[in-house]
Amino acid sequence: MKNIKNIIFDYGNVIFNISFEKAQQAWSELGISNSGDFFGHLKQDAIFDAFDRGEITAAQFRNRIREITGDNKLTDAQIDKAWNGMLIGVAEGTHDLLLQLKDKYRTFLLSNINAIHYEFIMNYLEKEFGFIGNDHLFEKTYYSHLTGKRKPEPGIFEQVLQENGLKAEETLFIDDSPQHLEAANKLGINIFLMTAPDTLQDYFKRNGLY
Repeated sequence: MKNIKNIIFDYGNVIFNISFEKAQQAWSELGISNSGDFFGHLKQDAIFDAFDRGEITAAQFRNRIREITGDNKLTDAQIDKAWNGMLIGVAEGTHDLLLQLKDKYRTFLLSNINAIHYEFIMNYLEKEFGFIGNDHLFEKTYYSHLTGKRKPEPGIFEQVLQENGLKAEETLFIDDSPQHLEAANKLGINIFLMTAPDTLQDYFKRNGLY
């Protein structure tokens, strides 16, 4: 790992803590019986992939939830609350670490995200930390609903490498999803699977990377 010059970070459960269990519970409470199959860490309904790519709007997403639940009386606020219930927050010290790493490496954010989560997180960052987004923490940020591509599609990794002149063998990608890491590794990118209770702080300390 001594040859690493660039680091690409996933967001959910690498920087920003999330809970798939909370999401599944919230969908169940709205009337979705197979919430584990509907939305999970390793698989999810196609509606989420489309939303992540920005192929559908927030309004279309909400309407699809109403169709799936069979409840046309569900309000936008109820759906958003259920969907955002999985978003927990950023642990103390994580942002400070990212700023330190930015001084030593070329750092990038690569997140599968959607319009509803993006709005919630941007508001959270401003309220809790006084940040206007994540741009100051990285050289460049990539959000799937704005790029039209999502992990594990090879195209999004190729875009990050090519746009920034990065060599795959000099690049480390940190993610909590094995399928995303597999796609990156096939392009020659170094990978690390973040698994709780491990943290970014612990990972970089034990590997002497900062």
